Amino acid sequence: MSNTFLNMASIGDFDPLNAAIPATKVEITVSCSSHPLSLLCLLCTVCVLYTQGIGNKEWREFGRTEVIDNTLNPDFVRKFVLDYFFEERQNLRLDLYDVDSNSADLSKHDFLGQACCTLGEVVGSLGSRVEKPLGGIPGKKCGTVIVKAEELSNCRESVLMQFCGNKLDKKDFFGKSDPFLVFYRSNEDGSFTICHKTEVVKNTLNPVWQAFKIPVRALCNGDHDRTVKIEVYDWDRDGSHDFIGEFSTSYRELSRGQSQFNVYEVGVCSSVTLLSFLVDIEVTFLDYIKGGPYQLNAYAMALKAVGEIIQDYDSDKMFPALGFGAKLPPDGRVSHEFALNGNPQNPYCSGIEGVMESYYQSLKSVQLYGPTNFSPVINHVARYAASVKDGSQYFILLIITDGVISDMAQTKESIVNVRHTHAPMVELDGDEVRISSRGRFAERDIVQFVPFRDYVDRTGNHILSMARLAKDVLAEIPDQFLSYMRTRGVKPSPAPPPYTPPALPVHTQI
Repeated sequence: MSNTFLNMASIGDFDPLNAAIPATKVEITVSCSSHPLSLLCLLCTVCVLYTQGIGNKEWREFGRTEVIDNTLNPDFVRKFVLDYFFEERQNLRLDLYDVDSNSADLSKHDFLGQACCTLGEVVGSLGSRVEKPLGGIPGKKCGTVIVKAEELSNCRESVLMQFCGNKLDKKDFFGKSDPFLVFYRSNEDGSFTICHKTEVVKNTLNPVWQAFKIPVRALCNGDHDRTVKIEVYDWDRDGSHDFIGEFSTSYRELSRGQSQFNVYEVGVCSSVTLLSFLVDIEVTFLDYIKGGPYQLNAYAMALKAVGEIIQDYDSDKMFPALGFGAKLPPDGRVSHEFALNGNPQNPYCSGIEGVMESYYQSLKSVQLYGPTNFSPVINHVARYAASVKDGSQYFILLIITDGVISDMAQTKESIVNVRHTHAPMVELDGDEVRISSRGRFAERDIVQFVPFRDYVDRTGNHILSMARLAKDVLAEIPDQFLSYMRTRGVKPSPAPPPYTPPALPVHTQI
């Protein structure tokens, strides 16, 4: 039966005022044991779990298992993970259905029986296991539902594994076998709980099953030495699958990967081999919150791309980083010239990584606010540059903005005033016409405007696109630098003498 019938679990009632903190998470496993007159005979069975709201006592669907075909004793692989509250009565209801179509509407399928219990009843029972008779159909014995619970560890690892078989026993009279694997996790009471089934590989004695991913807590509940049992079957249409063999292992053994340790005999000349074993850490929503919600946005990508190149030419790798267009704490005053690191007396950041860190920290503390004024930042850098007239330092100002300039006239004036110093708008870029303000022209072309949108790679290759962006942003720097030095008559300093390695002492062999 197609699994398109299955739907996602719905969330039960939640009262934030009365919600308790869950002591733990519990995994619920469901299986059924049929009676000779049971309605479960060779049907396509699904189990639906309902939970009850605290306030209105309304039953809400929590989730559904997979559909199991043609079996008297369905043992469902899909689990239900519930928050367990010791101080609350958590009512559970399990409904069984015979699935007749792909419809998710339960009224379209045959009802097979129902059982009720509480989560505390299951957890508190011997072996955390209860059996409940299925009722709900007058005059009919509907079999038994078995509910088991196990506390989940907080292990967040998953493993991606792949197996193959070699010379498996032939169980079919005509043709070859149709093998599949069934994985079981051992429990503390010595019993086993099914945790995974592979797909069926048809008509072969040397199957290669598809790789599958399974949480470590589902495989061994985080206990790397807990026994994992694996059974090999030959699939039959009527559900009476033929047993081929079995073997036992553990997470620790499997973690060795493909090796002689992970070849398991399942018959006289038959074996199952682990082909690959890859560990992955499951990330959660809280991981992203703890790590900060900020990813590399367009501003950060441009800053990183250009900064990582230009920093190679700075001797001390200390960069003043300024922000503009924001309300600053604690009084909310609007500023167009503030230190990103929060220290106006020392706005320097260590390396581009330091600039990036200060940028992200400032996003958490300031409130972005218009208008967008460039001239205060330009004047700030110009004052620094004006104090160095011997050519020993050359200043480059990188402005990253959304493309709006609220003080265009003042910005032009500031750039033109930078006559004895040096520095995203097309109007400011003097490639074609030298920028002017109130009839005065800039002494040199010292502005390069590059629109970020022209460098967005639709295929997602940000490394290549940012390399192109940085190249074009910095393309005019050498010519601007030479123009400044020539107009100031600054000659390059003499090159240092070539490096000479220290003389090594002469050792005389005796």
